[in-house]
Amino acid sequence: MTTLSVSSLAQSLGEIPPESIIFGHSEVMQAVRSRLAKVAAANVPVLINGESGTGKDIIARMIHGLSPWKSGPYVKVNCPAIPGTLLESELFGYEKGAFTGAFGAKPGRVELAHRGTLFLDEISELDLSLQSKLLQLLQDGQFCRIGAQEDKKVEVRVVCATNRHLESEIESGTFRQDLFYRINVVNLRMPALRERRGDIEDLAHYFLEYYNRKFNCRARPLSNEVLGVLQKYHWPGNIRELENLIKRYVILGHEEVITNDLVAREPDFFNPEISLDGPISLKKVTRQAVRELERKIILKVLQQHHWNRKQAARTLSISYRALLYKIRDAGLPSNRALRLQQEEKTNSNGNGKIEATAD
Repeated sequence: MTTLSVSSLAQSLGEIPPESIIFGHSEVMQAVRSRLAKVAAANVPVLINGESGTGKDIIARMIHGLSPWKSGPYVKVNCPAIPGTLLESELFGYEKGAFTGAFGAKPGRVELAHRGTLFLDEISELDLSLQSKLLQLLQDGQFCRIGAQEDKKVEVRVVCATNRHLESEIESGTFRQDLFYRINVVNLRMPALRERRGDIEDLAHYFLEYYNRKFNCRARPLSNEVLGVLQKYHWPGNIRELENLIKRYVILGHEEVITNDLVAREPDFFNPEISLDGPISLKKVTRQAVRELERKIILKVLQQHHWNRKQAARTLSISYRALLYKIRDAGLPSNRALRLQQEEKTNSNGNGKIEATAD
């Protein structure tokens, strides 16, 4: 196994935070660190799971930089950023005359990654036809340019990332099961920032020092009061949100930027409407607040799983029947109502495709 240091990685792959900042002190990140060290030297596909902003791109670059193929190219493809009509030509290239405007042959990103690493960010955004071509690449190392008559052979290590639950995508028919098994040889799960709160202070200090240096500023170290606010915040945007917050603080130079911003973003679960005109029933108000919080949690989990109620029940650790009761009690759309809404949306869009599934 290679022992290339992270400081060497910073020179070869662009600036990367120190290893102590990337992995911190939390047990969940130490587990990622151990697993990464084992998988980096093996030429097998890796799937990185995690919410947006958890650092999946950095981990992908580290896998490349710690591998025997570190001298080869590292090619990243941000799948959602490229329109579906162009993504195939970007990935696999094309021959002259393959379509209108193809005045010459052009290699795709797969070819450019030969004897290196191809990183497919948010792979769940690939449509089914491209998933088939990617499956061929993973199976036999071959692909075909658009308009070409013969396949090309490449040697490339594929690393994928997603913020979605691919098993749910398989159930809904938007992701191929055979491709999932090909890319998921080794899985690395990146924890959300709220799962590693012990690392927040070190991350904040790192970003403060980094952006002070980058912008030639002299923002003061964060006070204990502000650090306490950072510890309590729920961080839906994860490390990226923290980085952007510290960046604004460095530029504007006062801590109210942090405190005011985070207070404004806090969920309003525990701020119920209370009438002060007469007696207040604490029991009734508390029951209403708990019910509203439960409704929000159920709705968020259902949306996360694209209204797959069986998967949502498993995530919430309750029975399927209990979830159905809570959906009705909370006034959320039923299975039939949801499908009617989807069909109306589909008909209005004219694409003939149901976008979500309730089971």
